[in-house]
Amino acid sequence: ILLSLALTFVLFPAGAMLVKKPKPPSQNRIIKFSLNEFLGRITEAYGTAILILTAIFTIITVVGVSRLRVENSFIDYFKESTEIYQGMKIIDQKLGGTTPLDVIVQFETFEEDDSEDDEFDDFEIEDDFFADLEKGKPEDDGRKYWFMDHRLEVIERVHDYLDNRPEIGKVLSLGTLLKIGRRLNDGRSLDSLDMAILYTKLPEEYKGLLLSPYVSFDNNEVRFTVRIKDSLKSLQRNILLKELKHDLVHQLDLDETRVHLAGAMILYNNMLQSLFTSQIKTLGVVAFALLIMFLFLFRSLKIALIALFPNLLSAGAVLGVMGWLDIPLDMMTITIAAISIGIAVDNTIHYIHRFKQEIKIDNNYYASLHRCHNSIGYAMYYTSMIIIVGFSILILSNFLPTIYFGLFTGLAMFIALIASLTLLPQLLVWIKPFGPGNQS
Repeated sequence: ILLSLALTFVLFPAGAMLVKKPKPPSQNRIIKFSLNEFLGRITEAYGTAILILTAIFTIITVVGVSRLRVENSFIDYFKESTEIYQGMKIIDQKLGGTTPLDVIVQFETFEEDDSEDDEFDDFEIEDDFFADLEKGKPEDDGRKYWFMDHRLEVIERVHDYLDNRPEIGKVLSLGTLLKIGRRLNDGRSLDSLDMAILYTKLPEEYKGLLLSPYVSFDNNEVRFTVRIKDSLKSLQRNILLKELKHDLVHQLDLDETRVHLAGAMILYNNMLQSLFTSQIKTLGVVAFALLIMFLFLFRSLKIALIALFPNLLSAGAVLGVMGWLDIPLDMMTITIAAISIGIAVDNTIHYIHRFKQEIKIDNNYYASLHRCHNSIGYAMYYTSMIIIVGFSILILSNFLPTIYFGLFTGLAMFIALIASLTLLPQLLVWIKPFGPGNQS
């Protein structure tokens, strides 16, 4: 932008001085219809209606913004006709899900379990087979007693709960081993004694494959690895995570401090939630900064507030449209409002600065309005149209967030243009910040 500004004030004037002054166009070539003149006449004839429609539009926008939600579905970033969408859909629906999520459950330590009866206290080793269990590595002596019946029961209950959630695909945990053991044991569940024997006899290689990914003996934790079905249209990730934590605590009677969620899905969700919160704060900071800038430029609180409202309206309108169309905010669309304000504010500054000069000629607000529309209004129109067309090129992408970004930024620019040529002049005429004026 800084380079563009320098070229505009240096290179463009130098080039214009080297070019001969063009001849004025003949009357036959002048276009009879002008959008600027049309909007000027509409503003003069239906100024009150414009204010009423703006109030209604603002209410609709606020309701739409209240319907906004934050979602981050990678599979929905692509058109259904693309190979990446089709491939991810097969993985999602037939191979157990896409986005990984870890559920960590921590059990009480052995010291905390001293009040409970040890399932092995009354067990006496009577034959050589059971005596072999006492042989092995020193850490195995404690670890084989880790598999208590109440722990195995909790693991299976949590596993079954997660497996029955429609949003969750594949679930892997120690509960998977318990279910395989039940099938191999003619339908009888493996108890603490069976698991102790299995752990003692299991080679270290298989312990690393079957137990180590899902059990942490040192931290007294079990891990449930699940994958989320991203292709579900009804999936709301933030709500799902809250429901998982709530149900594990209240339905399965687990201690809230001992249940933890981790993984890529938590990372994405937390990032989006923080982006949404920070974006709201950013919009507030941007609005305040614009107000200060307008105060500095125009030296009037009235004019500053008049200039601020059309810019906030255009940005809020885009968010409202997204809310009504149920288009979720993600890493791309969440930045549209701030970017559109930064671009659209240019129109407001140009128009008010020109209006301030025109009102000095005859002190007539409506005459100044038409002169502004027929002068600086054309620069605003052509600039906005070029920006809209430029952003519209993004609709050719296969990446849906890029398409939304182009469409909604273009929409914000169009709304800002209309507001700058109708609402803004009507506010100037209605509030009269430059004095009472002469209506003759």
